[in-house]
Amino acid sequence: MGVISKLIGTPAAVSALGEAAQGVAEIFVPSATKRMEYSAEAQMAALRQLGEEYQHPALSWFDRLVNGLNRLPRPLLAFGTLGLFVHAMVDPEAFAFRMVGLNAVPEPLWWLLGAIVAFYFGARETHYFRNRAVASPFAAAGAVSGENAALEEWRRG
Repeated sequence: MGVISKLIGTPAAVSALGEAAQGVAEIFVPSATKRMEYSAEAQMAALRQLGEEYQHPALSWFDRLVNGLNRLPRPLLAFGTLGLFVHAMVDPEAFAFRMVGLNAVPEPLWWLLGAIVAFYFGARETHYFRNRAVASPFAAAGAVSGENAALEEWRRG
């Protein structure tokens, strides 16, 4: 630096020359820092937009009723199957009579019942899987924000 400052003059001129060289260099090779800042801003904007799209309004009484009804099939199937075993032990003749009736059901009807049950539980599981996948980035961001004061300050600014 000593030789350059003697050739050019003052240290202020040297720093001005360095800044000019940096500006010219950034024309050909963009600043990595600015690129990361722009990328972070774009990601935060996308997350904010995604969060606004998936905010759920308060559930009405009808929504809560339907959610309650949607939770009934699994326990009813489980307890109904246990009830069949109890029924077989309590009244074997009536149980055998009902099983003969079930044996008369044609096979395509059993396939249809299996498809309905499989699609019901498959769609329900898919719904919950998709909601977990959408909610997980926000849950992770919420956990990080409490631990990182610099990130909180950056978000506020």
